[in-house]
Amino acid sequence: MAIAAGGTQTIATAKGPASAIVTPTSPSTGAEIGGVDLSRPLTGADLRAIRQALLDHGVIFFRDQTLTPEQHVAFAENFGPININRFFAHVPGYPQIAEVRKEPEQKINVGGGWHTDHSYDQIPALGSVLVARELPALGGDTLFANMARAYEALSDGLKRTLEGLQALHSSRHVFGYQAAVNTSVVADVNGRVGNPEAATQDAIHPVVLTHPESGKKVLYVNPGFTVKFVGWTREESASLLNFLYKHAMRPEFSYRFQWREGSVAFWDNRSTWHFAINDYHGNRRLMHRITIEGTPLV
Repeated sequence: MAIAAGGTQTIATAKGPASAIVTPTSPSTGAEIGGVDLSRPLTGADLRAIRQALLDHGVIFFRDQTLTPEQHVAFAENFGPININRFFAHVPGYPQIAEVRKEPEQKINVGGGWHTDHSYDQIPALGSVLVARELPALGGDTLFANMARAYEALSDGLKRTLEGLQALHSSRHVFGYQAAVNTSVVADVNGRVGNPEAATQDAIHPVVLTHPESGKKVLYVNPGFTVKFVGWTREESASLLNFLYKHAMRPEFSYRFQWREGSVAFWDNRSTWHFAINDYHGNRRLMHRITIEGTPLV
């Protein structure tokens, strides 16, 4: 690996150099990838460089891309099978692509809180590839946070406590009938999020995850889908979970990505949180998301 001025990296492999240029976006989280056109088939060297950058930085960004839905699908399939989302509206003709949409008259956005996608599944998603289609003139940024860095910053005593814990994650309170109690919310998300009868997923995962590819220790709880620690009541769990959430939200672990036309984000769902900021009321925002299936967690 060669490091150029300004911290950029060009990655070489035994089969030749990659054209991908990796530039970290912050000390803790994210990197921008230049030198590749995602609309074209990528070389093996570039795919290895992109995967390594994803593992190293948690989330990677591409600028000035022009992708058709077919090309979006083809790029995502380089990294694993595609998950067909149970709850989101799909792009017409492309069930692999979920719409992340907010219309001008709607108040609630999708993903407007810190969360980790699909932690409620027995085998959570590897990650997602999100493509900007329509953007407001201002606002609509996305925050990402690095849970490996958050874990590293915990005290040794708390790390020892967490190592023995597991947590329950669920989809029920977010996508199921439990969430349908608030009729104004249901009306606002109608046509974008549905199928509450499918929200039956509960999963138990270690609180400290060993990442299946990088081997890094990762804090694997999140405010969106984690319910409680296994063997604890919800009340007993709340104080420690809230401490961990507040800790992981510290700005030194996060990066705020500003979207523009042609932007693509690809995040590692096993090692990051994300948060779609809802600050563009009266404007339309449309993103296309493909989620990639993962592997069992340890």
